[in-house]
Amino acid sequence: MSTTFPTAPRSVLGYDIDEVERFLTDARRAYTANDSAPGIEAAKIRATAFSMRKGGYSTQHVDAALERLEDAFATREREREIGAVGQKAWYSEARGKATDVVARLERPAGQRFSRVSFLGTGYHPKDVDAFAERLHGYFKEGKALSLTEVRSVVFRPKHGGYREAQVDAVLDAVVEVMLAVR
Repeated sequence: MSTTFPTAPRSVLGYDIDEVERFLTDARRAYTANDSAPGIEAAKIRATAFSMRKGGYSTQHVDAALERLEDAFATREREREIGAVGQKAWYSEARGKATDVVARLERPAGQRFSRVSFLGTGYHPKDVDAFAERLHGYFKEGKALSLTEVRSVVFRPKHGGYREAQVDAVLDAVVEVMLAVR
């Protein structure tokens, strides 16, 4: 049995060990490839999810490793892109993405994202709006905010809440900007 990560106790859910190991094998192969062929990229790592199994890998340990892996892929992708288009164009694109995010964050509370129907479940607007204020402070006032905080934010569910896909897309854009300007 593999010991890449600590396992959760047998009675506790953790990530499926085989799925994690397959993903890590693919990620290692993609990272060590000498060409820039697409395969696994930082955005794919951020969106990776594993099945849950009793006694699986510790979610905390795997999530921390995925963050480091995403950082490594993002750094490599940034270096390749800067080599292809130049540093000025790279930062211009990052500024453009940041401008789009800030425009979304400056919308009034309760109206930053579209809503699901009152029968559907989305993210609780109060939770999202509170975090949006923190993001706005980061972008406009330089207030401290870590990548880990953005990556790990959790919102309560609410009927008629904000559409999850929209909120997640903005959070992904925030992570991309934060990684771009490191």
